[in-house]
Amino acid sequence: QVQLVESGGGLVQPGGSLRLSCAVSGSISSIYAIGWYRQAPGKQRELVAQITSGGSISYKDSVKGRFTISRDNAKNTVYVQMNSLKPEDTAVYYCNARQDSVGTVLEYWGQGTQVTVSS
Repeated sequence: QVQLVESGGGLVQPGGSLRLSCAVSGSISSIYAIGWYRQAPGKQRELVAQITSGGSISYKDSVKGRFTISRDNAKNTVYVQMNSLKPEDTAVYYCNARQDSVGTVLEYWGQGTQVTVSS
């Protein structure tokens, strides 16, 4: 089992910044990717940023240049630094981990953290 705990959400004005954290614990071996997803009211959950165990990073086009995903292996924590926030970034942000288990992909989710961008 893998546990994911997000933190760092909140209310911020347009143009502001937030840093979300995802603390990873449990049986973390064989995790091959950790991603940040978001879901706005009435919309589907979407992948925002992802980092793989090999260090490959990818972003949703609309956040490129504004969001930065990183990890601290010593702390088993993945971050996403969000700058130049826009009202359309408002959503619940979820941390996701994918783990290889004998050829099967196991997927884990955190509880989510609310990000609201509003003046």
